[in-house]
Amino acid sequence: MDKMKKAFASKLLKIKAIKLQPDNPFTWASGWKSPFYCDNRKTLSFPELRNYVKLELTHAVLEHFPEAEAIAGVATGAIAQGALVADALGLPFVYVRSKAKDHGMENLIEGELKPGTKVVVIEDLISTGGSSLKAVDAIRSAGSEVIGMVASYTYGFPVAKQAFDDAKVELITLTDYEHVVAEALETGYISDADVEVLNEWRKAPADWKK
Repeated sequence: MDKMKKAFASKLLKIKAIKLQPDNPFTWASGWKSPFYCDNRKTLSFPELRNYVKLELTHAVLEHFPEAEAIAGVATGAIAQGALVADALGLPFVYVRSKAKDHGMENLIEGELKPGTKVVVIEDLISTGGSSLKAVDAIRSAGSEVIGMVASYTYGFPVAKQAFDDAKVELITLTDYEHVVAEALETGYISDADVEVLNEWRKAPADWKK
């Protein structure tokens, strides 16, 4: 197990950012039903943990994408995290809406992004990858270059991996489904029976509970 991914998984569990509801599943934006939800936006409410996430995301950008010239947050979940990272790096920041505003300037990208800028996208979590890659498309359409994405968490679905491969976007994450479930089981946050439910869901999430 990766030490950093295990450490962040532990911190998410301590603030109860992981929700397990097999009998009352969550419905994602993609329409999928899920017994499991990772609400890592809760980290924003805990100053020490917020700072930890900022530093780890910043380190990931410096290590993997040192040529970054701007940071973009994906609305709405990663706006705050993206702004924190941009501030730590002293880089310009923009955020990308899920759709253009229907008033005013009708912007899809908020902030100033010059054509040709090398951009790292910050995301809070990756499920299917659809909304994250829409943001990538918007940045590319504006004439800038997406050199990579850093996210706090990924469910690690094959469909997302394929989507990122197809879009030619390198994805770096602070933790993932495997580390969170392993840590949750080890600490008694979930039971072996819960893991069975989760594994069943993970085999075919699009068809689970349909």
